[in-house]
Amino acid sequence: MRVVSGIQPTGNLHLGNYLGAIRNWVRMQDEMEEGNRAQAAEGGSADRNDCLFFLADLHAISQPHNPAELASATLEMTAALVACGIDPNRSILFNQAQVPAHAELQWLLNGTARMGWLNRMTQWKDKAGKNREGQSVALFTYPVLQAADVLLYQATHVPVGEDQKQHLELARDIAQKFNNDFCSEDAPVFTLPEPIVPPEAARIMSLRDGSAKMSKSDPSDMSRINLSDDADEIMKKVKKAKTDPEPLPSEAAGLEGRPEALNLVGIYCALTGKTTDDVLGEFGGQGFGVFKPALGEVLVETVSPITARFRELKADREALDTILARGAARARELGLPTLGKAYKALGLVRG
Repeated sequence: MRVVSGIQPTGNLHLGNYLGAIRNWVRMQDEMEEGNRAQAAEGGSADRNDCLFFLADLHAISQPHNPAELASATLEMTAALVACGIDPNRSILFNQAQVPAHAELQWLLNGTARMGWLNRMTQWKDKAGKNREGQSVALFTYPVLQAADVLLYQATHVPVGEDQKQHLELARDIAQKFNNDFCSEDAPVFTLPEPIVPPEAARIMSLRDGSAKMSKSDPSDMSRINLSDDADEIMKKVKKAKTDPEPLPSEAAGLEGRPEALNLVGIYCALTGKTTDDVLGEFGGQGFGVFKPALGEVLVETVSPITARFRELKADREALDTILARGAARARELGLPTLGKAYKALGLVRG
């Protein structure tokens, strides 16, 4: 089993990133390592289960960006991922730009991908808006690079949210067409990756608007809990989070039509592992003046160790460079055989 997933280095991680994706990465990493130990103890196959997590800095240049900020954000995001629990000794953590095979394979796959497929991508339509002619070619072919990201490593599984399912389906279509067009039936170049939809992926909404996702692009810092926030900042943001005047209900049905209340209860559930009914059984009938401090304490308990580790790592540029260089070296080694097979299948001669 080989899991591959990436994240764009666009600044500080926030609580939504952690509960929606990163925590599940850590869980998968731990489960894969347990599987490797059990396999070794039983004298099984020497093949390892691997997790590859990468900073998608090549994807970041598909839209206008500041080069200095991108370089800084890549290192900052590396520090944040390690602080959240991604262990460079158990997972392969790297940035795309140090593994040229991602860009090479994208170009090889561009011959297989079809304009019609890319035109149907929902994210292309959303990001391009009405000014499609003014967008970069990189934004249009972004999904082909995503396909290369996973196909390069023969990924068996890819964690996806609802907004990424379509891109993984495209990766499978590209892989299938390439295999059909250029390979014999018994020797395909690419594995068709399967999606992993984490059952507990929390959808965390803005603290200022319960109908909008928590986002680093929101101009109000009060809308999100950053993983770099200290305890005082966290408590302040929770206490000022938007709510309604009604007390919490005693059962989940009572949260209908109350997006801010639902969001805060959902955050509490995600952090503690309790069900909505459990939380409402404890706090039902009480106002937010009671619930918010309790939520703040749980947040501080979760985020404070991450913040401390993040700040320590962020200050050590040499350690971050080493983590990325080691991860990239391992990724290049894993991807090289697939890249070679793709060149050969296409009839391209390499020296």
